[in-house]
Amino acid sequence: MASSIAQRVEELRGEIRRLDRLYYVEAAPAVSDLEYDRLLQELRQLEEQYPDLQTPDSPTQRIGDAPVEHLVQVTHQVPMLSIDNTYSREDLRAYFDRTEKLLEGEPIEWVMEFKIDGVAASVRYDEGRMVLALTRGNGEVGDDVTHNIRTIRDLPLQMVGGHAPQVLEVRGEVYMTNADLADLNLRQIKAGSEPFKNTRNVTAGTIRLLDPSLAAERSLRFFCHGVGETIGMKATNHMEFLVEVGSMGIPPTPEVQLLPNADEVMKAVALLEEGMPDLPFEVDGIVFKVNDFKQRERLGMRSKSPRWLIAYKFEKYEAVTRLETITVQVGKTGTITPVANLVPVEIADTTVSRASLHNADEIDRLDVREGDVVVVEKAGKIIPKVVRVEKHERKTELPRWEFPVACPECQTTLERDSGGVYIRCPNPACPAQLKQRLIYFGSRPGMDIDGLGDELVDVLLAERLVSSYADLYRLTVEQIASVNWIRKRKGKDGQLIDVQVGEANAIKLIDGIDQSRGRGLARVLASISIRHVGPRVSKLIACEYPTIDALMKADVEDLAAIHEIGDAIAESVHHFCLSEYGKRTFDQFQEVGVDLTEPVDEAAEGLLLSGKSVVVTGTLKKFKRDEIKAMIETLGGRASSSISKNTDFLVAGDKAGSKLTKANELGVEVMTEDEFQSMYGSDAASVGEPDKD
Repeated sequence: MASSIAQRVEELRGEIRRLDRLYYVEAAPAVSDLEYDRLLQELRQLEEQYPDLQTPDSPTQRIGDAPVEHLVQVTHQVPMLSIDNTYSREDLRAYFDRTEKLLEGEPIEWVMEFKIDGVAASVRYDEGRMVLALTRGNGEVGDDVTHNIRTIRDLPLQMVGGHAPQVLEVRGEVYMTNADLADLNLRQIKAGSEPFKNTRNVTAGTIRLLDPSLAAERSLRFFCHGVGETIGMKATNHMEFLVEVGSMGIPPTPEVQLLPNADEVMKAVALLEEGMPDLPFEVDGIVFKVNDFKQRERLGMRSKSPRWLIAYKFEKYEAVTRLETITVQVGKTGTITPVANLVPVEIADTTVSRASLHNADEIDRLDVREGDVVVVEKAGKIIPKVVRVEKHERKTELPRWEFPVACPECQTTLERDSGGVYIRCPNPACPAQLKQRLIYFGSRPGMDIDGLGDELVDVLLAERLVSSYADLYRLTVEQIASVNWIRKRKGKDGQLIDVQVGEANAIKLIDGIDQSRGRGLARVLASISIRHVGPRVSKLIACEYPTIDALMKADVEDLAAIHEIGDAIAESVHHFCLSEYGKRTFDQFQEVGVDLTEPVDEAAEGLLLSGKSVVVTGTLKKFKRDEIKAMIETLGGRASSSISKNTDFLVAGDKAGSKLTKANELGVEVMTEDEFQSMYGSDAASVGEPDKD
């Protein structure tokens, strides 16, 4: 009997740890809250009935028996250094240049992470069991806050996954979500206490509380983004480290990107400044880290900070206002975006009256309703966003806002993305979509048509002069010059009068349209609002398939085999090309003389690997992975990451695995590292030599 009870206790602990990992680390809850609570309650009852079965790492032991008397200071085994930061893109670029010089120009992969606005902490595991948690303190010595960190449900008291290093000290950020702060403030007001101002303040105070039962009520969370002392870890770079700690049940920092060089980093920064993704927690910047641990060692440390990372910080501004109504707008790919219409408020010297609510899930997460008092944030150049509802200001019950079931423009029934968060209008002929697509088509990232702005698109649609991209190329100066602007102008006497577009504006538009005919296939693909396809992706695709005929024949597997093109992008492009709308779009472009070919790099035409797709796999002895990829590209080839029937050959090192198997199945030529070097090594060297005059 005793053995069966002990077995049941271990089964419950294992299952609860598994469910915690799915919920907190993988964001994939497997059971309802009720079912989870029942398992936890059963375990708690068994441990109370059989005290000898209790262990410190049981999921029931999240809260200590009694408050600590005071916080004890403990020396960090590995110092917790601070991070250098900048608010300037120019300084950020200069930092990358300095780092490349220190590494003598060798390729550097950069990891991009969000800088979560919380409190830094270090958590130590010995043989897989949590034994110590410290604040940063002065970097050398921190406060022992183990009693409070144990209450964080994200963090396992005992690691899962079977592989526990002898020692693992993870560094990360303790934080609170905006939704949890809203709920906490509601409880604060009901208890007659003051509400907390922001998530960081409440987090900083909570982890230093003496009573862990209070900390447990505040729903703190943790993301791992770094490492201290370790014995027994396998990772050789940061991305591998995040995967490894995640497999142990420790939540890694989310939405991390690996970027191949500093140029791509700067592009990513520009995109983030245009619009941050929908995040449930506060961020105050972006952190960039050298991915490779050996490169980090060579870069070393300054007196107070490592040389291998930097933070690019945003100036953050907040204001409190009232949300009057929620409306929706239709995007160029049919995405229905809810918008908060606000009582105008000043934020960072600008008047804000509207803010995006992103999607239906964001509205549910915030529990935002018309009439609510909300906190609006503007960071750097980022579009204002509603970050929190002040629920304690909700004096009366407000009805929940219901997402529309039909498109507000064309009344087509809306559809949610399979497995996604966005709700879309599936009608490609939707007038609202057409307007947004035409505006983007004429924009600088699109076909860069001088004169085709928002207002002129309104005119063309109102006069029914265009109903497709191709119709733009059929327009004449005479058609446009005589029509009136949608928005009437004020005359000298202040009265509104009709004003024609005029011949000068019409000539400017037609010239801009004519010039865009020859921009090439990549620009066309980037301009016609194919989901997931922007300027970089379109260039990668057009380099591989430089004519529209070749692209139309490519299947999903072919497209996915293109370097940096994954399954989601490949499926989106393939679906567009095969759809009636896509076929009609390309046919019409050809009818009006739009160039659907991409120029071939003539300099690469005579090189040995020109036009060839090469995959490298397995453990190499003579080359680093970056070196052999650089050699392939020097010889005019493309270093792909996946095997398809269009792969020309595979270079296979030791332990080649599944890619070698697939190459054999598809009949792709396979060569060893030695064979590749003997055939192409000397040619790559000669191509890379400077001219000797």
